[in-house]
Amino acid sequence: MFQTEGDRSKSGRKGLTLTDILVTIVLAVAFGIIYKIWGPTYDLVKPFGLHAEQMIYGMWFMAGTFAFLVIRKPGVALLAEIAASTVSAFLGSEWGISTLIYGAVQGLGAELMFALFLYRKVNVWITSLAAIGSAAGSLILDFGYGYIDSLQTWSYALLIGLRLAGSIVLAGIVAYSLYKALELTGVTKSLRKTTKEDMEALH
Repeated sequence: MFQTEGDRSKSGRKGLTLTDILVTIVLAVAFGIIYKIWGPTYDLVKPFGLHAEQMIYGMWFMAGTFAFLVIRKPGVALLAEIAASTVSAFLGSEWGISTLIYGAVQGLGAELMFALFLYRKVNVWITSLAAIGSAAGSLILDFGYGYIDSLQTWSYALLIGLRLAGSIVLAGIVAYSLYKALELTGVTKSLRKTTKEDMEALH
């Protein structure tokens, strides 16, 4: 459950406040709209062949990684991905209800990676690991749904390699760069207390 702002000051980063949830939802709505727009872009790249579209697949993982960078609390990556996928589905995603399932699993993948570091340490490498976690979740679902069950070994390897690489770039490096730029504006100071580690991470 969420806490009041007074509770937040006593518990540090433990537990989501109402503000945390609202900010996460706002970010997720923005990414949900982007996700919907990204669908046709993904389809436009497919004709290039050799799984070229996998290089931009990581865009669908950015809600989770970026929202966590801003809020830095357990559950944010999962909540953001679920909310973003819900918005995308509501706007008419071509993948229907499976969009929600993908959002949940991708968010969980990122969440597990951030949890490995107890949600305390954040840098571009950890963010990239979270992106890989989301990509792994999406690949598991792809196999489960039978979307990529008829590829040759070399084609499997290429698809997986390009998806992981694209995820690192978009949901890892780009998401962290956007967060870093936002942090420098001072906007995030009202959302969480800036620690010494946060400042060092900006250099």
